[in-house]
Amino acid sequence: MKVTKRLACLHSHYSNIEYIEKAFSGYELELVHFVDPGLMHRVSHHGDFHPSEAEKKVREQLQWIASCDAEAILITCTNYIALLKEEQLDVSIPVIKIDEPFFEYICSNDEPQMVLFTNPATVKGTMDRLTQYAESQGKKLNAEVEVIEDTFELMMQGKKEEYKQRVSSSLRTYLRETSNVISVAQLSMVDGAKQAEAETGKRIIQPLDTLTSAVLKQLNRN
Repeated sequence: MKVTKRLACLHSHYSNIEYIEKAFSGYELELVHFVDPGLMHRVSHHGDFHPSEAEKKVREQLQWIASCDAEAILITCTNYIALLKEEQLDVSIPVIKIDEPFFEYICSNDEPQMVLFTNPATVKGTMDRLTQYAESQGKKLNAEVEVIEDTFELMMQGKKEEYKQRVSSSLRTYLRETSNVISVAQLSMVDGAKQAEAETGKRIIQPLDTLTSAVLKQLNRN
């Protein structure tokens, strides 16, 4: 399937660009990337930065991106997504949130599940949204949360290979110790999840599994 359209992508870290480029490399789709790590830094480290200021900044970013001739906007940062209020969005093109196709997949599975993170700061926003999504679909969420401690700092320091190996090793341990369906909630964990899958032969759900088809479906509506 070939799509000749422009997709604008909003990231909070440069490392996410590579994952999205790979996911859509087989399609005639122009990707335009916007990266702003500063907002999440202020939200996480400046207690005097009020949530309303963060929400305003995200709205301004989306309005700017929407003016750059894109057919849709993809947001890859779950913390950015958590700051959005639908009723306050004032953009003329679709805004695709990376976690919603992921949520749909999780909620379609009735087995006990485990959702893993490396960044503790993303847990509450993501799980609040997942719970709300499940409730909106009339589903009872059967999932526990685990954080792979002392790992996300490696990604922030640019130690991508060490980070991937730490994620992969931790996932192999979880796969041995639990029969729950395992998923990773962050884009940065995808490579580690794929490596653990290859080494164990067991499935690990990750955000890119369902993203490509969801984005192309949305773009084809326009």
